[in-house]
Amino acid sequence: MPREWPVYKGYATAAARRGLVAAVVDHSLIHGLDRLVAAADEVEAAVGVLRSDPRVDPDRVGLWFFSGAGLLAGEWLDSRPDWLRFVALTYPLLATPPGVDELVPAAEVIGKHDRGGGAGKASSTDLPVLLTRAGLEREELAGPVAEFVSAGGAALDIIDVPKGHHGFDMLDHTEESRAAVTKALDWAIAHLGEEPGDDGKLLVPPPAKKKTTATRRTPTVAKPAAAVKEAPAGPAGQQTLPTTPKATPATPAPAVAPAQAPLADLGMATIAAVTADTPAARVISREHAAFAAHDLEAFLAMYSPTARILLADGTELKGRRFLREHYRPRFDAGQCKTEVVQRLMLGEWVVEHVLSYDDSGTTPQLGLYRVVDGLITDVEFRA
Repeated sequence: MPREWPVYKGYATAAARRGLVAAVVDHSLIHGLDRLVAAADEVEAAVGVLRSDPRVDPDRVGLWFFSGAGLLAGEWLDSRPDWLRFVALTYPLLATPPGVDELVPAAEVIGKHDRGGGAGKASSTDLPVLLTRAGLEREELAGPVAEFVSAGGAALDIIDVPKGHHGFDMLDHTEESRAAVTKALDWAIAHLGEEPGDDGKLLVPPPAKKKTTATRRTPTVAKPAAAVKEAPAGPAGQQTLPTTPKATPATPAPAVAPAQAPLADLGMATIAAVTADTPAARVISREHAAFAAHDLEAFLAMYSPTARILLADGTELKGRRFLREHYRPRFDAGQCKTEVVQRLMLGEWVVEHVLSYDDSGTTPQLGLYRVVDGLITDVEFRA
């Protein structure tokens, strides 16, 4: 798998030596461009695993896309979550294959956010973007890269490798290649919010302290920032979960035949089981909160890049791109009011009876939500 390739091990090792946590993601794109949508979901899930790692500061993460993985960058350039400190692309493939309309092309969104502040919010629009460009790039890749540069304008930093081929960091063992890799790494580290130490070397500062009521038995250790490199590769690695220690058995009680539980009590127990709070329900609650606050980007951030929504009138929306187009007029008009009348939860699923308010009055609906790996993947509304 590409995660084992020496070139990616080299980047990760260089980053780790500078005090970062470096993770290389294997995803399904290695099996062909027809797996592009699956790869997008796998990368997003891997980022979630990385940000939940106790060694990582979840508010300081950068994404680095290489070669074919450049096709996955558009969604991140568009959504720009607050924790994303930079996006870097090295000899990227940027021409979205025909028939793939769920993902946002990078050239389409790179220029729509003003760098340094514009009409948008500074926290979400001022995203540093780096392109490392090979001078001897293949023709079919060079054209879309040129379009990306033209659209990016001042929102783009560029490192040129005039004598470099596609994959120059593997193929061209020259001072020019080594200098380009070093410069890109320096750029990434600088944009993770580091400060130079007394000896001139870049150091990772401790993350901002967060208020907590929990009591720690050991001193808090500063979490390094994280840089994620996207290899054009297969499924994300598995995470080993700690085993739970077995409870000490209590002293056995005398054998007594249990009384028959009343039917009403069984019914109440069943209701409690399906109405108890679940991780999926908490995701839906955050989505509802963003909707009520008219925060479109926070709303979209709760959805998978390839989420599907089936509206009550039969319209199907697929992918954040079309969700944004559908919901933006409603957010802009301030028509984001719903009331949850009843909610049931079971595993990945949340079912709600909601009242939706708009200019035409009140519309009762059923909403069925599916949540996988912390993101909404499927929604169906029925009126």
